[in-house]
Amino acid sequence: MDEERRIVTGELRAVMEEGKAKKICGHAAKFDSLSEDLGGFRERIAPGAFAKTIQSGDIRCLWNHDANIVIGRNKSGTLRMSEDSAGLYYECDAPDTQLVNDMVMSPISRGDVNQCSFGFRTISDKWAKVDGEWLRTLLEVELFDVSPVTY
Repeated sequence: MDEERRIVTGELRAVMEEGKAKKICGHAAKFDSLSEDLGGFRERIAPGAFAKTIQSGDIRCLWNHDANIVIGRNKSGTLRMSEDSAGLYYECDAPDTQLVNDMVMSPISRGDVNQCSFGFRTISDKWAKVDGEWLRTLLEVELFDVSPVTY
């Protein structure tokens, strides 16, 4: 299956404390909440869907899913992810570059960018017809990236 992407609104913040590394924090995914219509079905993410991939995957934090703008990576220790009661939480140490400061940190700090997204491939899912509409539940995914996104 091809790579898919999903967006979460209002779960993104920039943390900039004097004398400390700049960080981007947020939930890239929320558990047990229904998506909008995704073209004939709605979707929810089951708790545990990210458990394996965040332990073994090589995952990046990208700006707008752009592989040319890497903000962090779990294999280098600059991106940390965990599942909490709400969903997939991440924290990324942003590089101190002009590009990231101007294009990423500033718009997040101002509230101009307030959404996160994640790129993934489905490993396991379950389909059911609920109240006349199709519901897909993601049970396990392979995560490629978490991204602050404009849209």
